Amino acid sequence: MPDEQIHPCATERAAQTVAEHQEPQELVFYAGWFCPFVQRTWICLEEKRLPYQYKEVNPYKKEKHFLDINPKGLVPAVEYKGRALYESLVLCEFLEDAFPSSAHPMLPADPAERAYARIWIDHIAKACVSAFMRLVQFQEPDRQDAARDELYAALRAFAGQVKGPFFFGDEFSMVDAAIAPWIVRDHAIAEFRGYKRADVSAGWAQYAGVVETRDSIVKTTSAKEHYTEIYGRYLRNEAQSEVAKAIRSGRGLP
Repeated sequence: MPDEQIHPCATERAAQTVAEHQEPQELVFYAGWFCPFVQRTWICLEEKRLPYQYKEVNPYKKEKHFLDINPKGLVPAVEYKGRALYESLVLCEFLEDAFPSSAHPMLPADPAERAYARIWIDHIAKACVSAFMRLVQFQEPDRQDAARDELYAALRAFAGQVKGPFFFGDEFSMVDAAIAPWIVRDHAIAEFRGYKRADVSAGWAQYAGVVETRDSIVKTTSAKEHYTEIYGRYLRNEAQSEVAKAIRSGRGLP
């Protein structure tokens, strides 16, 4: 399967982060350096300054040990105190619940504000990410135009809620972590699909520029050329990931 032939490990600043997290820990983080869903959980781990052991997985190979942890065969996943857990946003919430006294809470203390955060995290998952991936994979110009307009509308709605510099103001939160990996990767749709941050709104362009320079994001981001290699398969609609299959079939993202 061509998707198995990916660069085997993180590079640049992310490689240093991986090297810093090789010692055995109670929390084991199974990851694929290239995956945006992995990165949103990885960002939360770094923001909260938690001890964890990083283990690189190629989810396209579906090795037995990893399937025992996550029967879906998808990254990210964690092992913690003998329990296997998975799904990126579930893991972000788990880290908040399991480590409430960590250095950096990723959700507001006020219950109404926490609910508000979850509303916009849901918007990111259902509107922003799905439109982004449709824009990447669609081959017909008219479908690309429609997907780009859909993405612009979703991002514009989100940007309208940003207090600045981050979603809730000065404090970086789970909402920012949830969307950050697609900001990091938007060079693919800028180069090949006519996307421009400024065409969403000036507010979105400003927000995206701030988010992509956040230390936890820089520390979990690899070299651009390796992302470009992977996204080339999506841009040609050749990728065989579960996300790619869902987009082709018109299903919701897994």
